[in-house]
Amino acid sequence: MDGVNHSVVSEFVFLGLTNSWGLQLFLFVFSSMFYVASMVGNSLILLTVTFDPHLYSPLYFLLANLSLTDLCISSVISPKMIFDIFRKRKVISFGGCITQIFFIHGIGGVEMVLLIAMAFDRYVAICKPLHYLTIMSPWMCVFFLVAAWVVGLIHSLVQLAFVVNLTFCGPNVLDSFYCDFPRLIKLACTDTYQLEFMITTNSGFISVGSFFILIISYIVIILSVQKLSSAGSSKALSTLLAHITVVVLFFGPLIFFYTWPSPSIPLDKFLVIFDAVLTPFLNPMIYTFRNQEMKVAIRRVCRQLVSYGKMF
Repeated sequence: MDGVNHSVVSEFVFLGLTNSWGLQLFLFVFSSMFYVASMVGNSLILLTVTFDPHLYSPLYFLLANLSLTDLCISSVISPKMIFDIFRKRKVISFGGCITQIFFIHGIGGVEMVLLIAMAFDRYVAICKPLHYLTIMSPWMCVFFLVAAWVVGLIHSLVQLAFVVNLTFCGPNVLDSFYCDFPRLIKLACTDTYQLEFMITTNSGFISVGSFFILIISYIVIILSVQKLSSAGSSKALSTLLAHITVVVLFFGPLIFFYTWPSPSIPLDKFLVIFDAVLTPFLNPMIYTFRNQEMKVAIRRVCRQLVSYGKMF
């Protein structure tokens, strides 16, 4: 990385979230609690889907991969943010900053495609139930997973290809607690207007485009649900509401970051906390507590883990 970038700047300094000790303490407790809870919740979903044979279905395969992306995205931002809260000098190396950006956008792209795949899964399950296993075959699930990672990696690498060649000669202060393209490229020593436009258009178009694809998909599914019996309609709507909630929670902050012309810096920071800490915690809660089959499977796996523990 150092061989490619001929920068004077070797590290960046974060201004952090706030200088108020009371607010710092609150953010430390809040972020730590939800980070640990999201790690436990998503790990439990991964463990349950992996070892419970009753959950070997396309929906739970996609849900397990969504939990994996939540584990990754929260671990990219949250640990350093929590570690830096009380530090007077919050720094990150140039390589560390680029690495953080790579994973944020790469994993974010993966999660977008997975959410679209889950919407497609629900459409097939509700609108074409007799052909569900044929359409959502294991090969189709693998295709969605491979496509998600390919899209995520391309989305991240295309933007990084331009950023790593920029020259950073000072200043090196980021009014944030994590690295991302919009603020980082403003510190470059060259005119970056076109690059800023390209990055904003890229991330904004993907976020807004994916969001509208999902919303239109769920509108079509909800209209189809109206034709079902009352019992089937109620269960399907419950599942759809859970999916729509996840979509809104995930895309809301992203659309604000990349499409709002003059974002408010404090609001920007706290929306990132919501997206990086709270959303990965809420995803397993929403899917778990609104899904009776998942709750039963989690209890079954927990009993097995307890019994294994007693053996040792």
